[in-house]
Amino acid sequence: MTADRRASWLKGVLDLLVLAALTGGESYGYEIAKRLGEAGLGQIKGGTLYPVLNRLEEAGLLQAEFRATDRGPGRRYYQLTAEGRTVLGEQGRLWLAFDESVRELLGKGGVT
Repeated sequence: MTADRRASWLKGVLDLLVLAALTGGESYGYEIAKRLGEAGLGQIKGGTLYPVLNRLEEAGLLQAEFRATDRGPGRRYYQLTAEGRTVLGEQGRLWLAFDESVRELLGKGGVT
């Protein structure tokens, strides 16, 4: 699979994956990217992740709080809002149904 193809697929579902990555509690950008990478999604760069976080915050799906640190730069922590949890549940179910349809069709096409 080419990197371009994978990036295109990821772009279509990244908002949902970011919401899912925050179900365990608040986190900051680097940790979210790390969690997504550990899930096998590859390296998500800041230039891709932070616009998603900003868009989700503006949509009311996340809330953010900047916190200063004793060492180094401060961090912006994100957490799901009630609306974000609702959207994650709804869109997650739709994505899983879509995934099931794709898997079924690929299976009939001989892809294993």
